[in-house]
Amino acid sequence: MAFLDRLHRPEPLITLELRPPRKDLEEGLTIDTWMAMARAVRRVLTHDTALFFTDNAVGAREEENLHHLASNLADDLPRDRVCTFLTTKHTLEYCLWYADRAVTEGYSALTVLGGDTSVGPSRCVPHAFLLRQELRRRHPHLALGGWANPYRSPEQQVGYLVAPEATADFFLTQTVSHYDLDPVARFLEESDRQGLALPGVFGVFYYRSARPATLTMLSQFLHVPAEALTRDFAKGRHADDICAETVRALRDLGVPRVYVSNLRPEDAVERLEAIRARV
Repeated sequence: MAFLDRLHRPEPLITLELRPPRKDLEEGLTIDTWMAMARAVRRVLTHDTALFFTDNAVGAREEENLHHLASNLADDLPRDRVCTFLTTKHTLEYCLWYADRAVTEGYSALTVLGGDTSVGPSRCVPHAFLLRQELRRRHPHLALGGWANPYRSPEQQVGYLVAPEATADFFLTQTVSHYDLDPVARFLEESDRQGLALPGVFGVFYYRSARPATLTMLSQFLHVPAEALTRDFAKGRHADDICAETVRALRDLGVPRVYVSNLRPEDAVERLEAIRARV
């Protein structure tokens, strides 16, 4: 079943987002990470799910996601349920070449987003929809994903997705939390008002701890409920429980599809199964 077909099915979906290994790992650690990633991908794709692979998520120098998958994904695994990220923080020539390779290698979907402007290279186009338009002309059957942040203006964020030039078949959101769901509710209300029909996959961040340095670093890139997280971890709550509570809260709001971010490849499947069991 292709990626976009799975998003359109009514059954709830809890999937995950993985990051490629860093380029600067020592050789032994690199091999261990590759093996852990390969095991995680194989186990995830044997279930009724999908898989996202990021593109330099926080400005770190990472292996190219498509190259990593091509080098380490077994031939019998279903590539049409893997959706890689492509940011505009590359040359336009590279982005077009990347899409050509994705289609040739059997991938059916690609999430195209602008990328954080505060780190890394400059964008090749001012806005992600401009790159999606180029890719749509080049590959009409490739499903293209957009991006939204429910913690920003809902009118603006939904407006980007429903605009005729958006060129999107689905969308993902920035990670959200049950500690601050009012903006998510407003985003959903605005989606109904503007008639947003695209299937969306909402992000849920897996917080392993409430270390102040970590939360401060993460707050540069996403909305972090630091005070509430610190309080719950101090009470002895498990990271699985906190993550599952966000998924349940989203279900209560009518959000059936989520991806879990920040899972380590060596125990990603175990954590994902634990979260599903709690939900």
